[in-house]
Amino acid sequence: MSRNEARKALEERLGHRFADIKLLERALTHITALPGDQRRDSYQRLEFLGDRVLGLAVSDMLVTAFPKADEGELSRRLAGLVRAETCAEIAIDLDVGPAIRMGAGEAQSGGRRKKAILADICEAIIGAVFIDAGFEAAREVVARFWRDRMEASGKPPRDAKTALQEWAQGRGLAIPVYQETSRTGPDHNPMFRVSVTVDGLAEAEGQGRSKRIAEQFAAEAMLTREGVWKAKEL
Repeated sequence: MSRNEARKALEERLGHRFADIKLLERALTHITALPGDQRRDSYQRLEFLGDRVLGLAVSDMLVTAFPKADEGELSRRLAGLVRAETCAEIAIDLDVGPAIRMGAGEAQSGGRRKKAILADICEAIIGAVFIDAGFEAAREVVARFWRDRMEASGKPPRDAKTALQEWAQGRGLAIPVYQETSRTGPDHNPMFRVSVTVDGLAEAEGQGRSKRIAEQFAAEAMLTREGVWKAKEL
């Protein structure tokens, strides 16, 4: 299948026909496919926009679906639904890999299967739909691919930081200490890595688009490693 055929098939799976096909083409263009002076034409700016559109669309869905949930529960549900792993899963469901435009070296190293790239492109596609047809069209795409995951989430996700603190105190240990260990990516779209330490235990790490989310994932990682939680409980 050619990239052009893959792109047309992707439009069908999305349920959105682009009025400006160049928007979809840009959403599918990795930075390695472009010379240095044209790299603003990669998916990165659309990813920045799509991340915000996705957050708003999913937040709107959550407020409607869970009218009795408080802000904390809604925030935890949102973090799970917009995390990079979820976006990568949806990109795989959409089979975006064959449609991605990237440099030969990146392609040969398995770039079309890298979850970080797939997650970014998933958000870029949402941004492209938003520019092409507005928020309602973008929200329809989000609902199509995120609603089942939202409804399957079942009981409210637990607050990992609170759970870790309660577990540590129950064992007579000091409260967990969180520390930002790195911040990568551009200022408009950073990725934070945070470590958590509890006396007598090896540290655990988590990463996310905000320090708060990274702290939750670090706490989740420690709870899972210590056998307090099963994997994917958050």
